[in-house]
Amino acid sequence: MKIALLVIATIVSGPARAAALSDAEATFLDQLVTASAVLEQRCDGYEADGAGGVQLGARLLGSPNAAMAMIDAYSAAIKAHDGESYDPGKFRPEVFEAASRTIKRVLADLVRDPTNACVSYGDASVDSGMLRRY
Repeated sequence: MKIALLVIATIVSGPARAAALSDAEATFLDQLVTASAVLEQRCDGYEADGAGGVQLGARLLGSPNAAMAMIDAYSAAIKAHDGESYDPGKFRPEVFEAASRTIKRVLADLVRDPTNACVSYGDASVDSGMLRRY
């Protein structure tokens, strides 16, 4: 009985323990997820700009290390979603939740109207520095 109560308490308190993303983190994550969706859908003419993405994150979050930490947290969220092993020290539930909301919205737009959404999201990602045109 004590184990069952402990499990229930852990499940119930899980979301309450998740820290909120700062505005800067939310902005960077939204741009990171959007760019990755453009690449996932193979929108023509766009490729990752790793240096640009880290520079954007450093500007928003204060340092390249903070940018890389958010990128690692997003990577851990993807792996957790896919059922792959990930570094639990890099996993952040609030990143998982926010990334899930963004990817659903962006992928829905990309499926509904791929031509216009690819250009819209792709160009926005180029403007932010997350992607570049080829």
